[in-house]
Amino acid sequence: MEVNQAKQEHLLALKGLHMEISGKFPTLCKPNPNVYLMRLTKPTLFTNMPVTCEDRDLPGDLFGRLMKEDPSTIRGAEALMLGELLTLPQNFGNIFLGETFSSYISVHNDSSQVVKDILVKADLQTSSQRLNLSASNNAVTELKPESCIDDVIHHEVKEIGTHILVCAVSYTTQAGEKLYFRKFFKFQVLKPLDVKTKFYNAETDEVFLEAQIQNITTSSMFMEKVSLESSMMYNVAELNTVETEDEGTSTFGKMSYLQPMDTRQYLYCLKPKPEFAEKAGVIKGVTVIGKLDIVWKTNLGERGRLQTSQLQRMAPGYGDVRLSLEMIPDTVNLEEPFDITCKITNCSERTMDLVLEMCNTCSIHWCGVSGRQLGKVSPSASLALPLKLLSSVQGLQSISGLRLTDTFLKRTYEYDDIAQLCR
Repeated sequence: MEVNQAKQEHLLALKGLHMEISGKFPTLCKPNPNVYLMRLTKPTLFTNMPVTCEDRDLPGDLFGRLMKEDPSTIRGAEALMLGELLTLPQNFGNIFLGETFSSYISVHNDSSQVVKDILVKADLQTSSQRLNLSASNNAVTELKPESCIDDVIHHEVKEIGTHILVCAVSYTTQAGEKLYFRKFFKFQVLKPLDVKTKFYNAETDEVFLEAQIQNITTSSMFMEKVSLESSMMYNVAELNTVETEDEGTSTFGKMSYLQPMDTRQYLYCLKPKPEFAEKAGVIKGVTVIGKLDIVWKTNLGERGRLQTSQLQRMAPGYGDVRLSLEMIPDTVNLEEPFDITCKITNCSERTMDLVLEMCNTCSIHWCGVSGRQLGKVSPSASLALPLKLLSSVQGLQSISGLRLTDTFLKRTYEYDDIAQLCR
């Protein structure tokens, strides 16, 4: 009797908290199992509404004494809304993409007859697929009056939009009649983060990725991990820490909290792997960079995780011949020669026979022979070109005046504003 009474009290409490699903019920003259559903979530901190007044007002210190006697307030900080007690969820709450949806399903025999061969099935219908969430597909032999079948389901939410949880129950009456009914529960999955990305193509083959992550929920988030899983052609370096003698310190501080509607910027540098670095044609056509992996925690440690789709950049156009700087000094002395090293890469699909011409400007003068042959350069091949210059004007100067001519097609490639240096 005590066990049955405890189950009845449990079901009454469940009916007060559950989100009942609309559906068709069997007729009242037949055994009537029923389905109850409650979402399983962490409790929340109880918040009280403090009421205060001046000491010379009519209530005097009455409100203050009542708040001190209230067990839900924090001792010494009774006027704060935050309390020390936990409260059970009073409603369904919000479900965000990347979180785990957990639910308690109870099938209770409300009739006075025994039902047999009870099979409970829980499916989750999304806009693109239907998933079976039932822990077991085996039928229960019989269910006595005032007894119940319990099940807990879990699902990591990977789609936004409308979700429908379909609970289907089939059973057999004592007379051998097979009955079946379904109940539906509809809920929305919201987007927790807004992710924006920007790509910057460096003069070398390096690619910089800036990721802007905004918390668009109403609660704070602890950002446990934000990493970039690069594609097979790149190595990634995270630029979100400041290196010290002992260890690296995050640029966001020790407590990595992201407040509601706040935005945080993450920066990554991708370098081609050595086996692909010399293949100019391969690197030129690579648009897939990788994907972001974001892990966070909310409230009392509820975890969420999101992975973006493959991030793609706009491949830079280098033309047939690419000229990049390998070495250049930061500052130079006036009217003193200095050295730079250029790298010339054949990005076309044919062999080129190149001739180098150097044209002086009003501030930069080239030291060397202009019009010299550089030789033949195969497709995707590169050659290093050391050059000597001289600056005759003070201030920030731009290096210009390089010309490369392909003798096969009689085509000239002009390179101005290659770099800037300071006298």
